[in-house]
Amino acid sequence: MSEAIACAVSQFAPTLDSSKNLRLLRDHLAIAVDRGARIFVAPEYSSGFERDYGDWMHSVAQPLDGEFGTALGQLAAEFRVTLIAGMLEQVGDGVANTLVAFNEEGDRVAAYRKVHLYDAFSGRESEWLTPGNPDDDPAVFDAYGLTIGLQTCYDLRFPESSRRLVDQGANVLAVPAEWVRGPLKEHHWRTLLSARAIENVAYVVAADHPAPIGVGGSSIVDPRGVTVATLGADAGVALAWLDPVEVTNARDQNPALRLRKYSVRSADGR
Repeated sequence: MSEAIACAVSQFAPTLDSSKNLRLLRDHLAIAVDRGARIFVAPEYSSGFERDYGDWMHSVAQPLDGEFGTALGQLAAEFRVTLIAGMLEQVGDGVANTLVAFNEEGDRVAAYRKVHLYDAFSGRESEWLTPGNPDDDPAVFDAYGLTIGLQTCYDLRFPESSRRLVDQGANVLAVPAEWVRGPLKEHHWRTLLSARAIENVAYVVAADHPAPIGVGGSSIVDPRGVTVATLGADAGVALAWLDPVEVTNARDQNPALRLRKYSVRSADGR
């Protein structure tokens, strides 16, 4: 029988020093595991970050099996957790904003390249990064009786991104982010996290950067839209339990996924 699994979100501010980032991540991971966490979600750009887009993105980027990705797998195996984090991936001559997931044996079980690049609120992520292919299979994987789907930051504003993952069986939506501050952005962040949970009757697990660049507010939201764990603006770790039975009960109570009349299609109509 499936049982509730402790899940943690890590809120920290990566720098351009990948070794320091790994130390920060490791410190948070140790705290989370000490509290019982089996799933650990770190922010977008965990491998390296600077406030303004620039050539540093090419300097930070690595293959998925490079030093940073290898270290993540080793941490997952050492602490016996499922670990999800964002990194900059070297893709040919370009760079992708990529999420990677490792199981407790340290094997990479999923990777997702951010599809919706942040070209809003004066940001121009697409000038520096290569987007993922929207027609790629949704990035979902199983862990401890749960099915976890991956999406990144700005993807949260596109409900079809979450729905595609749920249509592939996801009952947990993992959202590593660097939700930068701006007009009403804190309000948007919290509202969208709750909305994605409510409309998909799924857990949402979101890890952001702290202030002063990010809005903070890393959160875990349950399938009824209740925030069951959250952080403020500072760095830290928050933890809650994810229960597959709760998803089943919530979807029986609110069968919106079964009752809907429209399906999700790609932008070209397929």
